[in-house]
Amino acid sequence: MSFGHDAYKPSEIAALIEAAGVAKAALPLRQMLVLAMLAGAFIGFGAAAWAMVMTGADPGYGPHRLLGGLVFSLGLILVIVGGAELFTGNALMVMAAVDGRITPAALFRNWAVVYVGNFLGAAGLAFAFWLSGWADGPVGDTIARTAAAKAAGAPLALFVKGALCNALVCLAVWLTFSARDTTGKILAILWPISAFVLLGLEHSVANMFFLPLGTLTGAEVTLTSAARNLFWVTFGNIAGGAGGVALAYRFAFHGPGAGGKP
Repeated sequence: MSFGHDAYKPSEIAALIEAAGVAKAALPLRQMLVLAMLAGAFIGFGAAAWAMVMTGADPGYGPHRLLGGLVFSLGLILVIVGGAELFTGNALMVMAAVDGRITPAALFRNWAVVYVGNFLGAAGLAFAFWLSGWADGPVGDTIARTAAAKAAGAPLALFVKGALCNALVCLAVWLTFSARDTTGKILAILWPISAFVLLGLEHSVANMFFLPLGTLTGAEVTLTSAARNLFWVTFGNIAGGAGGVALAYRFAFHGPGAGGKP
């Protein structure tokens, strides 16, 4: 396959991803936390838009599910184009860690700070929507049903759905590195993100919005059931993004016989 001047080759994307991982690990704590809070809020805005599309629609099958995925993509578009730190996308930093360009301590520092910041941003936005009255009425019912279903999920199902979800999210991020302009980045995001929403998969940061807001709108969600959801989905997200995407591409481009580092 040939690539024009408008796109980076996959091997070049791998190098760009590693360089980005090094830069992310070096962010000062305050900047990292603020950018993480922004990312949590950005994903929350996408989740809120999804809820509006799904309100009054058949929750099973139909074109509205694709439309819901398209509007949910707003979250990652804001993260990538606007600039923010998202825990699920930062699973790709594993590439830089495996190649020794950042330490495991730096990787886990980023993940911990960004995870907390994402939660503060997403939950804070959920509280703001609740205060505004936006979640009153039918849209609140949609949020409550969604949150209750997530809280009731079986651990294995949550883990697997989390892994599949973040494989698609990290592929979306990976594809944005192929683009040299904003339009290309947005188009790269739309289809993988729309697919994960259409398929009903689990995203930890989106759940940081749904679960608190669902609780405020009367969903049968306890602190224990919400924490259980986030625990299994988070580890699934790490497995799918770090293992399914980052390590696979690292092996392909930097592994033995790949012409890169052994």
